[in-house]
Amino acid sequence: MADHATIGTLRETALHAALKQWYARPGDHLEVKVDGYIADILREDVIVEIQTHNFAALKRKLTRLLEQHRVHLVYPIAQDKWIVRIAADGETPLSRRKSPHHGSPSDVFLELVSFPELVAHPNFSLEVLMIHEEELRQSRATRRPGRWARDWQVSDRRLIQVADRIAFVAPRDFRRFIPDTLPQPFTSRDLATALNRPLAVTQKMTYCLRKMGTLAQAGKHGRAQLYAMADSV
Repeated sequence: MADHATIGTLRETALHAALKQWYARPGDHLEVKVDGYIADILREDVIVEIQTHNFAALKRKLTRLLEQHRVHLVYPIAQDKWIVRIAADGETPLSRRKSPHHGSPSDVFLELVSFPELVAHPNFSLEVLMIHEEELRQSRATRRPGRWARDWQVSDRRLIQVADRIAFVAPRDFRRFIPDTLPQPFTSRDLATALNRPLAVTQKMTYCLRKMGTLAQAGKHGRAQLYAMADSV
């Protein structure tokens, strides 16, 4: 096992780099090669992986590492976001405004749907960081039918601060997303109403919670699948 200070950093976003430095403690090793993969942080016997998006790309790596190592996955969600438009030089700010969108901890299911079964692995843990960030958008030329046009595309993300952190060590910790007032059994639509979240989100929630063993299928109501807490079925 060797410490490679620069491996894996060439395509690193500013947000990923900032979170890695924020999370690191004295004695940690950054960008360490473990079992053929580069780990963001190695803390004694725990591998800390910081993933800002696209859990699907991480599935093979996590599945392999979990065979022999404890892995702690860290995922940031933008509780508050500022949109910063920058000039073509990639540095000069042109405007800055606050986005009306506010992220929710339940947004983690939009990514966790890639490997919900790993949550039940005894070596796996997850931490959601609710952050404030800047999203940098740069004007770039794009080809349109018969003409060229300019679009604002996301070029980077920057950390402003970490506002909160939520740890999930076992499947039972995900029960926090099921309100006590929700009747048993319930549908994904019932959950969407209770949480005031889009149905597309709660459908992924119920899928993930069932795969990790927190929920169990409890029949159907018409064409809708019914769910109940696993220990009550």
